[in-house]
Amino acid sequence: MLQVAILRQQTEWVKERLAIKNFSDLHLVDEVIALDDRRKQLNFQFDETQAGINKASKEIGGLMAKGEKDAAEAKKAEVAALKTTLQPITEQLAIVEKELQDTLVKLPNLPSALVPQGKTPEENVTVKEWGEVPALYEGAQPHWELIKQYDLVNFELGVKVTGSGFPVYKNKGARLQRALISYFLDYNTAAGYTEYIPPYMVNEATAYGTGQLPDKEGQMYYMPADNFYLIPTAEVPVTNLYREEIIKSEELPIKMTAYTPCFRREAGSFGSDVRGLNRVHQFDKIEIVQLVHPEKSYEVLDEMVAHVEQLVQSLGLKYRILRLCGGDMSFASALTYDFEVWSAAQKKWLECSSVSNFESFQTNRMKIRYKDEKGKSQLLHSLNGSSLALPRIMAALLENNQTEKGIAIPKVLQPYFGMDWIG
Repeated sequence: MLQVAILRQQTEWVKERLAIKNFSDLHLVDEVIALDDRRKQLNFQFDETQAGINKASKEIGGLMAKGEKDAAEAKKAEVAALKTTLQPITEQLAIVEKELQDTLVKLPNLPSALVPQGKTPEENVTVKEWGEVPALYEGAQPHWELIKQYDLVNFELGVKVTGSGFPVYKNKGARLQRALISYFLDYNTAAGYTEYIPPYMVNEATAYGTGQLPDKEGQMYYMPADNFYLIPTAEVPVTNLYREEIIKSEELPIKMTAYTPCFRREAGSFGSDVRGLNRVHQFDKIEIVQLVHPEKSYEVLDEMVAHVEQLVQSLGLKYRILRLCGGDMSFASALTYDFEVWSAAQKKWLECSSVSNFESFQTNRMKIRYKDEKGKSQLLHSLNGSSLALPRIMAALLENNQTEKGIAIPKVLQPYFGMDWIG
Protein backbone atom coordinates (compact mmCIF):
# COMPACT_ATOMS: atom_id res chain seq x y z
CA MET A 1 0.00 0.00 0.00
CA LEU A 2 1.32 3.41 -0.95
CA GLN A 3 1.89 6.04 1.72
CA VAL A 4 -0.46 9.02 1.62
CA ALA A 5 2.40 11.41 2.41
CA ILE A 6 4.19 10.43 -0.83
CA LEU A 7 0.99 10.91 -2.85
CA ARG A 8 0.58 14.40 -1.37
CA GLN A 9 4.19 15.51 -1.71
CA GLN A 10 4.92 14.11 -5.19
CA THR A 11 1.51 13.88 -6.83
CA GLU A 12 2.53 14.33 -10.48
CA TRP A 13 5.57 12.07 -10.10
CA VAL A 14 3.36 9.35 -8.59
CA LYS A 15 1.00 9.59 -11.56
CA GLU A 16 3.92 9.35 -13.98
CA ARG A 17 5.20 6.20 -12.25
CA LEU A 18 1.75 4.61 -12.18
CA ALA A 19 1.42 5.29 -15.91
CA ILE A 20 4.54 3.12 -16.45
CA LYS A 21 2.46 0.25 -15.04
CA ASN A 22 -0.30 1.21 -17.50
CA PHE A 23 -2.56 2.04 -14.57
CA SER A 24 -5.46 4.05 -16.01
CA ASP A 25 -7.36 5.17 -12.89
CA LEU A 26 -4.97 8.00 -12.04
CA HIS A 27 -7.88 10.04 -10.68
CA LEU A 28 -7.72 7.79 -7.60
CA VAL A 29 -4.57 9.63 -6.53
CA ASP A 30 -6.52 12.89 -6.36
CA GLU A 31 -9.41 11.13 -4.62
CA VAL A 32 -7.06 9.83 -1.94
CA ILE A 33 -5.67 13.32 -1.33
CA ALA A 34 -9.19 14.83 -1.16
CA LEU A 35 -10.32 12.14 1.29
CA ASP A 36 -7.22 12.70 3.39
CA ASP A 37 -8.01 16.43 3.47
CA ARG A 38 -11.52 15.61 4.65
CA ARG A 39 -10.15 13.20 7.25
CA LYS A 40 -7.80 15.88 8.61
CA GLN A 41 -10.65 18.40 8.75
CA LEU A 42 -12.87 15.99 10.69
CA ASN A 43 -9.99 15.10 13.03
CA PHE A 44 -9.50 18.82 13.73
CA GLN A 45 -13.23 19.24 14.44
CA PHE A 46 -13.18 16.20 16.70
CA ASP A 47 -10.15 17.43 18.64
CA GLU A 48 -11.59 20.95 19.01
CA THR A 49 -14.92 19.60 20.22
CA GLN A 50 -13.32 17.13 22.61
CA ALA A 51 -11.11 19.88 24.00
CA GLY A 52 -14.24 21.96 24.63
CA ILE A 53 -15.87 19.05 26.43
CA ASN A 54 -12.80 18.48 28.60
CA LYS A 55 -12.50 22.19 29.46
CA ALA A 56 -16.17 22.56 30.37
CA SER A 57 -16.16 19.32 32.36
CA LYS A 58 -13.26 20.56 34.50
CA GLU A 59 -15.06 23.83 35.18
CA ILE A 60 -18.16 22.05 36.48
CA GLY A 61 -16.37 20.76 39.58
CA GLY A 62 -15.00 24.20 40.42
CA LEU A 63 -18.40 25.85 40.06
CA MET A 64 -20.04 23.23 42.26
CA ALA A 65 -17.34 23.75 44.90
CA LYS A 66 -18.12 27.49 44.89
CA GLY A 67 -21.82 26.80 45.26
CA GLU A 68 -22.59 28.24 41.83
CA LYS A 69 -25.13 25.55 41.01
CA ASP A 70 -26.86 27.39 38.15
CA ALA A 71 -23.56 28.07 36.40
CA ALA A 72 -22.58 24.43 36.90
CA GLU A 73 -25.85 23.25 35.39
CA ALA A 74 -25.27 25.58 32.42
CA LYS A 75 -21.84 24.02 31.93
CA LYS A 76 -23.40 20.54 32.08
CA ALA A 77 -25.81 21.57 29.35
CA GLU A 78 -22.88 22.89 27.33
CA VAL A 79 -21.06 19.56 27.70
CA ALA A 80 -24.17 17.64 26.65
CA ALA A 81 -24.58 19.84 23.57
CA LEU A 82 -20.92 19.38 22.62
CA LYS A 83 -21.22 15.59 23.01
CA THR A 84 -24.23 15.66 20.73
CA THR A 85 -22.10 17.50 18.18
CA LEU A 86 -19.25 15.03 18.64
CA GLN A 87 -21.26 11.94 17.69
CA PRO A 88 -21.93 12.81 14.02
CA ILE A 89 -18.29 13.92 13.62
CA THR A 90 -17.16 10.54 14.92
CA GLU A 91 -19.51 8.68 12.59
CA GLN A 92 -18.48 10.75 9.58
CA LEU A 93 -14.79 10.30 10.40
CA ALA A 94 -15.21 6.50 10.42
CA ILE A 95 -16.93 6.65 7.02
CA VAL A 96 -14.21 8.85 5.50
CA GLU A 97 -11.38 6.75 6.94
CA LYS A 98 -12.90 3.58 5.46
CA GLU A 99 -13.42 5.24 2.09
CA LEU A 100 -9.83 6.53 2.18
CA GLN A 101 -8.50 3.05 2.93
CA ASP A 102 -10.70 1.40 0.29
CA THR A 103 -9.49 3.87 -2.35
CA LEU A 104 -5.82 3.71 -1.32
CA VAL A 105 -5.63 -0.09 -1.68
CA LYS A 106 -6.76 0.18 -5.31
CA LEU A 107 -3.45 1.85 -6.20
CA PRO A 108 -0.65 -0.54 -7.26
CA ASN A 109 2.93 -0.15 -6.13
CA LEU A 110 5.07 2.41 -7.92
CA PRO A 111 7.55 0.84 -10.35
CA SER A 112 11.26 1.38 -9.83
CA ALA A 113 13.16 3.70 -12.16
CA LEU A 114 14.77 0.52 -13.56
CA VAL A 115 11.44 -0.77 -14.89
CA PRO A 116 11.25 -0.54 -18.71
CA GLN A 117 8.16 0.85 -20.39
CA GLY A 118 5.91 -1.64 -22.13
CA LYS A 119 2.49 -3.24 -22.04
CA THR A 120 3.06 -6.89 -22.95
CA PRO A 121 5.48 -9.72 -22.08
CA GLU A 122 7.09 -9.26 -25.50
CA GLU A 123 8.41 -5.90 -24.25
CA ASN A 124 10.27 -7.39 -21.28
CA VAL A 125 14.04 -6.88 -21.41
CA THR A 126 16.38 -9.87 -21.54
CA VAL A 127 19.29 -9.09 -19.21
CA LYS A 128 21.09 -12.43 -19.46
CA GLU A 129 20.95 -15.78 -21.26
CA TRP A 130 23.01 -18.84 -20.30
CA GLY A 131 23.51 -22.39 -21.51
CA GLU A 132 23.33 -24.40 -24.70
CA VAL A 133 20.23 -25.69 -26.46
CA PRO A 134 20.16 -29.46 -25.81
CA ALA A 135 20.62 -31.66 -28.87
CA LEU A 136 17.85 -34.25 -28.60
CA TYR A 137 17.71 -37.59 -30.38
CA GLU A 138 15.27 -38.15 -33.20
CA GLY A 139 11.91 -39.06 -31.75
CA ALA A 140 12.28 -36.96 -28.57
CA GLN A 141 8.96 -36.18 -26.91
CA PRO A 142 7.39 -33.36 -24.85
CA HIS A 143 7.12 -34.02 -21.14
CA TRP A 144 3.42 -34.89 -21.21
CA GLU A 145 4.29 -37.91 -23.34
CA LEU A 146 7.35 -38.78 -21.24
CA ILE A 147 5.36 -38.85 -18.00
CA LYS A 148 3.00 -41.36 -19.60
CA GLN A 149 5.84 -43.49 -20.97
CA TYR A 150 7.62 -43.69 -17.60
CA ASP A 151 4.45 -43.57 -15.44
CA LEU A 152 5.53 -40.43 -13.54
CA VAL A 153 2.36 -38.32 -13.36
CA ASN A 154 -1.29 -39.26 -13.82
CA PHE A 155 -3.61 -36.41 -14.78
CA GLU A 156 -6.66 -38.67 -15.18
CA LEU A 157 -6.47 -39.71 -11.53
CA GLY A 158 -6.27 -36.03 -10.58
CA VAL A 159 -9.46 -35.36 -12.54
CA LYS A 160 -11.13 -38.30 -10.81
CA VAL A 161 -10.16 -37.17 -7.32
CA THR A 162 -10.48 -33.39 -7.76
CA GLY A 163 -10.67 -31.99 -11.28
CA SER A 164 -8.61 -30.74 -14.19
CA GLY A 165 -5.27 -29.18 -13.28
CA PHE A 166 -4.60 -31.32 -10.19
CA PRO A 167 -1.86 -33.82 -11.16
CA VAL A 168 -1.10 -36.99 -9.22
CA TYR A 169 2.65 -37.69 -9.04
CA LYS A 170 3.59 -41.34 -8.65
CA ASN A 171 6.52 -43.74 -8.66
CA LYS A 172 9.71 -42.00 -9.79
CA GLY A 173 7.71 -38.86 -10.57
CA ALA A 174 6.83 -38.48 -6.88
CA ARG A 175 10.41 -39.35 -5.96
CA LEU A 176 11.76 -36.67 -8.30
CA GLN A 177 9.42 -34.09 -6.76
CA ARG A 178 10.68 -34.99 -3.30
CA ALA A 179 14.29 -34.82 -4.48
CA LEU A 180 13.80 -31.36 -5.99
CA ILE A 181 12.10 -30.04 -2.85
CA SER A 182 14.85 -31.34 -0.57
CA TYR A 183 17.65 -30.06 -2.79
CA PHE A 184 16.10 -26.58 -3.15
CA LEU A 185 15.53 -26.27 0.61
CA ASP A 186 19.07 -27.44 1.41
CA TYR A 187 20.45 -24.97 -1.13
CA ASN A 188 18.50 -22.11 0.48
CA THR A 189 19.29 -22.97 4.09
CA ALA A 190 23.00 -23.27 3.20
CA ALA A 191 22.75 -19.63 2.08
CA GLY A 192 21.45 -18.54 5.48
CA TYR A 193 17.70 -18.79 4.98
CA THR A 194 15.70 -20.13 7.94
CA GLU A 195 13.30 -22.88 6.91
CA TYR A 196 9.61 -22.70 7.83
CA ILE A 197 6.58 -24.90 7.26
CA PRO A 198 3.71 -22.37 7.31
CA PRO A 199 -0.06 -22.98 7.19
CA TYR A 200 -1.48 -23.60 3.73
CA MET A 201 -4.63 -21.62 4.54
CA VAL A 202 -4.62 -17.97 5.57
CA ASN A 203 -7.13 -15.49 6.90
CA GLU A 204 -8.25 -12.31 5.20
CA ALA A 205 -5.77 -10.06 7.02
CA THR A 206 -2.86 -12.22 5.86
CA ALA A 207 -4.00 -12.25 2.22
CA TYR A 208 -4.48 -8.48 2.41
CA GLY A 209 -1.01 -7.96 3.89
CA THR A 210 0.93 -9.20 0.86
CA GLY A 211 -1.44 -7.62 -1.68
CA GLN A 212 -3.44 -10.69 -2.77
CA LEU A 213 -6.55 -8.89 -1.53
CA PRO A 214 -8.28 -7.09 -3.02
CA ASP A 215 -6.23 -7.44 -6.25
CA LYS A 216 -6.24 -11.23 -6.74
CA GLU A 217 -9.39 -12.30 -4.91
CA GLY A 218 -10.76 -14.22 -7.90
CA GLN A 219 -7.52 -16.18 -8.35
CA MET A 220 -7.55 -17.78 -4.89
CA TYR A 221 -9.58 -20.70 -3.61
CA TYR A 222 -11.91 -19.40 -0.90
CA MET A 223 -13.56 -21.28 1.99
CA PRO A 224 -16.52 -19.14 3.07
CA ALA A 225 -17.41 -21.23 6.13
CA ASP A 226 -14.16 -20.14 7.81
CA ASN A 227 -13.29 -17.07 5.72
CA PHE A 228 -9.95 -18.69 4.82
CA TYR A 229 -8.01 -18.71 1.54
CA LEU A 230 -5.76 -21.46 0.17
CA ILE A 231 -2.35 -19.90 -0.41
CA PRO A 232 -1.25 -19.06 -3.98
CA THR A 233 2.39 -18.98 -2.80
CA ALA A 234 4.38 -19.39 0.43
CA GLU A 235 5.18 -15.67 0.23
CA VAL A 236 1.75 -14.95 1.73
CA PRO A 237 2.01 -16.74 5.11
CA VAL A 238 5.80 -16.41 5.44
CA THR A 239 5.97 -12.61 5.03
CA ASN A 240 3.05 -12.25 7.46
CA LEU A 241 4.98 -14.04 10.20
CA TYR A 242 6.35 -10.60 11.11
CA ARG A 243 3.12 -8.64 10.66
CA GLU A 244 2.68 -5.77 13.17
CA GLU A 245 6.15 -6.29 14.62
CA ILE A 246 9.07 -3.94 15.17
CA ILE A 247 12.30 -5.75 14.31
CA LYS A 248 15.59 -4.82 15.92
CA SER A 249 18.10 -3.43 13.43
CA GLU A 250 20.73 -5.95 14.52
CA GLU A 251 18.36 -8.80 13.51
CA LEU A 252 18.27 -7.64 9.88
CA PRO A 253 18.18 -9.04 7.30
CA ILE A 254 15.43 -11.57 8.05
CA LYS A 255 15.90 -14.47 5.57
CA MET A 256 13.17 -17.13 5.30
CA THR A 257 12.48 -20.08 3.01
CA ALA A 258 9.55 -22.47 2.83
CA TYR A 259 8.20 -25.30 0.75
CA THR A 260 4.43 -25.33 0.21
CA PRO A 261 1.92 -26.53 -2.30
CA CYS A 262 0.40 -23.56 -4.11
CA PHE A 263 -3.22 -23.23 -5.24
CA ARG A 264 -4.38 -20.96 -8.07
CA ARG A 265 -7.83 -20.95 -9.62
CA GLU A 266 -6.85 -19.43 -12.95
CA ALA A 267 -5.57 -21.95 -15.47
CA GLY A 268 -4.36 -19.43 -18.06
CA SER A 269 -4.60 -19.80 -21.81
CA PHE A 270 -5.36 -22.75 -24.05
CA GLY A 271 -3.45 -25.24 -26.19
CA SER A 272 0.16 -26.20 -25.56
CA ASP A 273 0.58 -23.45 -22.95
CA VAL A 274 -1.50 -25.49 -20.50
CA ARG A 275 -0.57 -29.04 -21.55
CA GLY A 276 0.98 -31.35 -19.02
CA LEU A 277 2.76 -29.49 -16.23
CA ASN A 278 2.91 -26.16 -18.03
CA ARG A 279 0.04 -24.70 -16.02
CA VAL A 280 -1.87 -26.39 -13.20
CA HIS A 281 -4.13 -25.40 -10.32
CA GLN A 282 -1.99 -27.06 -7.63
CA PHE A 283 1.79 -27.15 -7.73
CA ASP A 284 4.81 -27.28 -5.41
CA LYS A 285 7.13 -24.34 -4.93
CA ILE A 286 9.98 -23.31 -2.66
CA GLU A 287 10.04 -19.63 -1.77
CA ILE A 288 12.68 -17.28 -0.40
CA VAL A 289 11.63 -14.11 1.46
CA GLN A 290 13.70 -11.31 2.95
CA LEU A 291 12.89 -8.34 5.18
CA VAL A 292 15.65 -5.76 4.91
CA HIS A 293 16.71 -2.20 5.65
CA PRO A 294 15.29 0.14 2.95
CA GLU A 295 18.73 1.33 1.89
CA LYS A 296 19.84 -2.24 1.12
CA SER A 297 16.82 -3.69 -0.68
CA TYR A 298 18.12 -3.30 -4.26
CA GLU A 299 21.50 -4.72 -3.28
CA VAL A 300 19.63 -7.65 -1.72
CA LEU A 301 17.49 -8.01 -4.86
CA ASP A 302 20.64 -8.50 -6.92
CA GLU A 303 21.87 -11.07 -4.39
CA MET A 304 18.60 -12.99 -4.58
CA VAL A 305 18.67 -12.98 -8.38
CA ALA A 306 22.23 -14.36 -8.27
CA HIS A 307 21.13 -16.99 -5.73
CA VAL A 308 18.33 -18.25 -8.00
CA GLU A 309 20.60 -18.07 -11.05
CA GLN A 310 23.20 -20.34 -9.47
CA LEU A 311 20.47 -22.78 -8.49
CA VAL A 312 19.15 -23.00 -12.06
CA GLN A 313 22.70 -23.33 -13.38
CA SER A 314 23.36 -26.24 -11.02
CA LEU A 315 20.56 -28.16 -12.75
CA GLY A 316 22.27 -27.69 -16.12
CA LEU A 317 19.26 -25.96 -17.66
CA LYS A 318 19.52 -23.28 -20.32
CA TYR A 319 17.82 -20.13 -18.96
CA ARG A 320 17.31 -16.44 -19.47
CA ILE A 321 16.62 -13.61 -17.03
CA LEU A 322 14.05 -10.95 -17.92
CA ARG A 323 13.46 -7.56 -16.36
CA LEU A 324 9.70 -7.15 -16.54
CA CYS A 325 8.20 -4.11 -18.20
CA GLY A 326 5.58 -2.01 -16.44
CA GLY A 327 2.62 -3.72 -18.08
CA ASP A 328 3.76 -7.23 -17.14
CA MET A 329 4.49 -6.57 -13.46
CA SER A 330 2.41 -7.65 -10.50
CA PHE A 331 0.22 -5.24 -8.55
CA ALA A 332 2.58 -5.15 -5.54
CA SER A 333 6.01 -5.26 -7.18
CA ALA A 334 8.41 -2.34 -7.64
CA LEU A 335 10.86 -4.37 -9.77
CA THR A 336 10.70 -7.99 -10.92
CA TYR A 337 13.12 -10.34 -12.65
CA ASP A 338 11.68 -13.48 -14.22
CA PHE A 339 13.65 -16.66 -14.88
CA GLU A 340 12.68 -18.82 -17.84
CA VAL A 341 14.16 -22.22 -18.70
CA TRP A 342 14.36 -23.61 -22.22
CA SER A 343 12.05 -26.50 -22.98
CA ALA A 344 13.87 -28.49 -25.68
CA ALA A 345 11.01 -30.67 -26.87
CA GLN A 346 8.44 -27.86 -26.84
CA LYS A 347 11.02 -25.40 -28.18
CA LYS A 348 9.82 -22.58 -25.96
CA TRP A 349 10.71 -20.72 -22.78
CA LEU A 350 8.97 -21.71 -19.53
CA GLU A 351 8.83 -19.33 -16.55
CA CYS A 352 10.11 -20.98 -13.38
CA SER A 353 10.84 -18.09 -11.01
CA SER A 354 10.05 -14.46 -10.25
CA VAL A 355 12.28 -12.43 -7.93
CA SER A 356 10.78 -9.12 -6.77
CA ASN A 357 11.42 -6.10 -4.59
CA PHE A 358 8.19 -4.74 -3.09
CA GLU A 359 9.95 -1.90 -1.25
CA SER A 360 7.55 -0.76 1.53
CA PHE A 361 4.32 -1.65 -0.31
CA GLN A 362 3.70 -4.87 1.63
CA THR A 363 5.31 -3.81 4.90
CA ASN A 364 3.08 -0.73 5.02
CA ARG A 365 0.05 -3.00 4.85
CA MET A 366 1.49 -5.36 7.47
CA LYS A 367 3.10 -2.66 9.64
CA ILE A 368 6.49 -4.40 9.67
CA ARG A 369 8.95 -1.86 10.99
CA TYR A 370 12.35 -1.25 12.55
CA LYS A 371 13.75 1.51 14.77
CA ASP A 372 16.15 3.97 13.11
CA GLU A 373 19.12 5.68 14.76
CA LYS A 374 16.80 8.29 16.32
CA GLY A 375 14.51 5.61 17.75
CA LYS A 376 11.74 6.33 15.25
CA SER A 377 9.78 3.47 13.70
CA GLN A 378 10.33 3.09 9.95
CA LEU A 379 8.96 0.64 7.39
CA LEU A 380 11.21 -2.19 6.23
CA HIS A 381 11.38 -3.41 2.63
CA SER A 382 10.22 -6.90 1.63
CA LEU A 383 11.49 -9.10 -1.20
CA ASN A 384 10.65 -12.58 -2.38
CA GLY A 385 11.56 -15.08 -5.07
CA SER A 386 10.73 -18.57 -6.33
CA SER A 387 13.60 -20.91 -5.58
CA LEU A 388 12.11 -22.73 -7.48
CA ALA A 389 8.62 -23.56 -8.79
CA LEU A 390 8.65 -27.28 -9.58
CA PRO A 391 6.26 -28.09 -12.47
CA ARG A 392 8.10 -26.33 -15.31
CA ILE A 393 11.50 -27.22 -13.85
CA MET A 394 10.44 -30.85 -13.88
CA ALA A 395 9.07 -30.48 -17.44
CA ALA A 396 12.38 -28.99 -18.64
CA LEU A 397 14.49 -31.60 -16.84
CA LEU A 398 12.51 -34.46 -18.38
CA GLU A 399 12.57 -33.01 -21.89
CA ASN A 400 16.15 -31.71 -21.95
CA ASN A 401 17.69 -34.83 -20.40
CA GLN A 402 15.80 -37.50 -22.36
CA THR A 403 17.82 -40.08 -24.31
CA GLU A 404 17.00 -43.29 -26.08
CA LYS A 405 18.18 -45.05 -22.90
CA GLY A 406 16.00 -43.05 -20.54
CA ILE A 407 16.04 -39.73 -18.69
CA ALA A 408 19.34 -38.65 -17.10
CA ILE A 409 19.21 -37.13 -13.61
CA PRO A 410 21.47 -34.08 -13.00
CA LYS A 411 24.42 -34.84 -10.73
CA VAL A 412 23.28 -32.45 -7.98
CA LEU A 413 19.98 -34.34 -7.71
CA GLN A 414 21.38 -37.87 -7.77
CA PRO A 415 22.12 -38.04 -3.99
CA TYR A 416 18.50 -36.93 -3.33
CA PHE A 417 16.90 -39.06 -6.03
CA GLY A 418 18.99 -42.16 -5.28
CA MET A 419 19.71 -43.09 -8.89
CA ASP A 420 21.20 -41.70 -12.08
CA TRP A 421 18.41 -42.50 -14.51
CA ILE A 422 14.71 -42.79 -15.01
CA GLY A 423 14.31 -45.71 -17.34
